[in-house]
Amino acid sequence: MPFDINRVRSQYPALREGYTHFDGAAGTLVAARCADAIADVTGGAVANKTTAFAAGRRALEIVVRAREAVGDLLGARADGVVFGPSATALTYLVARTLADGWGPQDEIVVSRLDHDANVRPWLQVAARSGTTVRWAEFDPATGELPAEQYGHLVNERTRLVAVTAASNAIGTRPDVAAIARAAHDAGALVYVDGVHATPHAPTDVAALGADFYVTSAYKWSGPHIAACVAAPSRWESLRPEKLMPSPDDVPERFEFGTPSFELLAGVTGAIDHLASLAADASDADPGDAGTGTRRARLIESLSAAQVYEMTLFTQLVDGLAEIDGVRMCPAPADRCPTVAFRVGDQDPARTAELLGDEGICVFSGDYYAYEYFHATGLRDTGGAVRASVYHYTTAAEVDLLLDAVKRSR
Repeated sequence: MPFDINRVRSQYPALREGYTHFDGAAGTLVAARCADAIADVTGGAVANKTTAFAAGRRALEIVVRAREAVGDLLGARADGVVFGPSATALTYLVARTLADGWGPQDEIVVSRLDHDANVRPWLQVAARSGTTVRWAEFDPATGELPAEQYGHLVNERTRLVAVTAASNAIGTRPDVAAIARAAHDAGALVYVDGVHATPHAPTDVAALGADFYVTSAYKWSGPHIAACVAAPSRWESLRPEKLMPSPDDVPERFEFGTPSFELLAGVTGAIDHLASLAADASDADPGDAGTGTRRARLIESLSAAQVYEMTLFTQLVDGLAEIDGVRMCPAPADRCPTVAFRVGDQDPARTAELLGDEGICVFSGDYYAYEYFHATGLRDTGGAVRASVYHYTTAAEVDLLLDAVKRSR
């Protein structure tokens, strides 16, 4: 499928500042369509939700359109989309609500490959309820999270399995579908952290077997807001603590306070942008909604972006492997385009600063992949440098990064 990188880059106003961005794993630049949608809301008459007058009806329509857009992005039902300020906040909400009634007779399974936002909330509710915690371990030699171990970790006492769809540290994409089958065979629910996976390939929550799937819009060209999706019947069975007069219908039951209508409009704008990435999809009406046309365009566009990103990522990884003194954290071939590395004995923070001095944006540290870096022994010595390719990255920028890493030694 065609992928016009010049056209794609023209849709990111921030690129005009001239920096080279390999920091997408921590947050991507905002697409123009997202920024314009936010500006339209903040510059117009949008009231709180009501059917009584036009400005309130606009707010209602913004919310509906955002749910439809997220449903299209993830292959989920729009009426099962819950919005929140961050993936971390939503995971805490679900953890606290699900754990109501858990006790010493129950177990959960978490993974050492996960971002701490899909570990600590579960550990904390387990500690309060006396629930047993079992750990899925990654293979330090390959960076893989073997699905086979879940057959031994889950049993009739398991209430929940929490697992990432892609490691935000090294990019590993576990076999979530196989893990979910093992969990479901034991009667357990599956909570999937899709924050790092969603930007880099089409997502189908049903194919993954996810009972809950959480994603952050700012990782895919959108604003700082997150969504967690589940079947409406799943949400219906849960009763979070909430204000007495606040809505009790699903999904509003789980959304506290007045939503940020401008950010929700930005979510729709960002998803319409993602649906336009492939050249064949770019001429479609950006306002198309529903689970048909836009869903098909999202699959086409994100598939094209994935091929493009992985081509550049191969260039990056091969180039790093040729630089003396560079050590990359082991990771399997099936991964998102993210690499963690160290340059000799240099503190990763110093490497990031040297690259930053040349206008190249990368992160260093543990990026909240706390268990991974603790298990590898790297956390106490600064973690690693992380570089992530996104669909606005160019081959020339990969060469710039490689040359800068050579100079940083």
